[in-house]
Amino acid sequence: MPTEHLVTVAPGVQLWVEERGAPEAPAVLLVMGAASSGLVWPEPLVDRLARDHRVIRYDHRDTGRSTAAFEDAPYAIRDLATDAVAVLDALDVERAHVVGMSMGGLLVQLLLLDHPHRLRSATLFCTGALAGAGGEPPPGPSDGLLAWWATMAEPRDEAAELAWRVEHWRLLNGSGMPFDPVEWRETEERVRAHSGGSRTAVAHASADQAGLDRGAELAGVAVPTLVVEAPADPAYPPPNAQHLAAAVGTGCGGVPARLVTVPGMGHALAASVLGPFGDAVTEHLTAVDAGG
Repeated sequence: MPTEHLVTVAPGVQLWVEERGAPEAPAVLLVMGAASSGLVWPEPLVDRLARDHRVIRYDHRDTGRSTAAFEDAPYAIRDLATDAVAVLDALDVERAHVVGMSMGGLLVQLLLLDHPHRLRSATLFCTGALAGAGGEPPPGPSDGLLAWWATMAEPRDEAAELAWRVEHWRLLNGSGMPFDPVEWRETEERVRAHSGGSRTAVAHASADQAGLDRGAELAGVAVPTLVVEAPADPAYPPPNAQHLAAAVGTGCGGVPARLVTVPGMGHALAASVLGPFGDAVTEHLTAVDAGG
């Protein structure tokens, strides 16, 4: 059964944390994207990973059951990476496999640079390289997604907010796989029940982004890293994954990242891609665990 905790990461700031799986198994820390509760990690994926690992997921500040902190005490995106380390500390985890999606992928890159001794491995998906990684900068989000994000802070009642979020998932899903609105309505209803209401989505978008221009340092990464390409991702479209994989571990002393593609995957962990995505992640974790 899952175990829940409240972890203090800063004065007056607590994060909701859940763990499941055998306590003695290698730990896997799941780091979600911006404005998203840890409950966005699909239950079938969490349960699959927990067969052989101690799986830890959590709510970032200003999401889910964690403290709504930004309005009273603004923070930087890089502080959310420090929060991830605080979660590991609170649960007495010396080293963990870390899996990051979207903004979570940026946070995991910061962990690779600043706390490599705490990572058994890294998995990055639906994300791009930290600024300064070199090479031709990949394209940014689609025009349709940018236009939708521009409406993020508009006032809406609960019903309208739910509809906005489901449409957001439709855009994020991309065109590579059919979109199931029922699946994502249920996801958002589950998140809303967990959170006690619909949290504003603007805190992470407003947070200070200083200190994220460290892409050149990724060349020295020696932690085994998997980059999963989502070819239908409208937020980090191709060739973002290739650009990221080429930046990681390619310098002196580094270990080059491995790139795997999940056909049809967009910027969403839809049921239709959980099989191949889960295969890619579990194969990576198993290989690293086998190598010590």
